[in-house]
This record gives sequence, C-alpha cells and structure tokens, in this order.
Amino acid sequence: MTTILVLFLVGIIMILLEVFLPGGVLGVLGAGAMIAGSVLAFRDYGFGGGMLAIVAGLFLFGGGLVLEFVILPKTRLGSRLFLSSAVSGTSGAAPASLELVGRECEAATVLAPSGVVLLDGRRFEAFCRDGYAEQGSRLIVRGSESFRLVVSKS
Repeated sequence: MTTILVLFLVGIIMILLEVFLPGGVLGVLGAGAMIAGSVLAFRDYGFGGGMLAIVAGLFLFGGGLVLEFVILPKTRLGSRLFLSSAVSGTSGAAPASLELVGRECEAATVLAPSGVVLLDGRRFEAFCRDGYAEQGSRLIVRGSESFRLVVSKS
C-alpha cells in the first residue's frame, strides 16, 4: 500500500512541477508513476482496488490541474509565471508601391541585396535589383513585394 501511495504522490508532484520545468519529461514520468501505482493496485488488491486507484488518480490529477491553472495564477508566484496581459503592438503597414514608384531614396545601410532605405525620413526595408548598393547611394523605387521596396541604382 505504501508503494502505491508513494508512486501516486511522486506522480502528482512531477506533473505539478511541469509548470516550472516545461518540456514534457516530468509530465510523462509523473504519468508513468501513476500508471505503475495503478498496476500495483490491481495486482495487490484486485479489480476493485485497481479501479479505486484509477479513480483516485484521476481525482488527484483533476485537483492538480485546478490548483495549477485556477488557483496558482491568482497568487503572487503565479502572477510571475503566467502571462496576464496581452501584448499590444502593430506591424508597419505595407508601403503603397503606386505612390512610391519612381521616387528617389537613399540607402541607409548597405544593400547586399537587402537592406534599409530612407524615403521622406522614414525607414523601409528594401531589395536592390542591382545586387549591391553602398550606404548613402541614391536609389530609385521600382515597386514593392512582400512588405519591402524594390529599388535600383538608376
């Protein structure tokens, strides 16, 4: 009986520790310990004892999940472990290629063939058709693709 209880206790502890060391290893080991405890219960106490062990294991597992996902996030420790606010942010809008085609820009970085260009004081990711452009060189916008400008030297 002691071995069965120890296996169940170790299993529950390993499953709960999965919060702190994610990766699945502790959860699998904990589930294995609980299954081993159930097998021992069937062997030592028959069908009734084995079923009781399985029901007790499911109850402990459910209680552990409630503790982990309902109660723990409301504690001081849980507030450090769980994400409680949404990340706010937006991506830059795609450059409107029709408005920018034919305009002159300056290479803010080396384009080999990708880099950054300055156009009206704004930075845009760019791809140089000519393959390479020095920083500071004057370039012409030829279009846009995949949220970046396509530029060439002349």
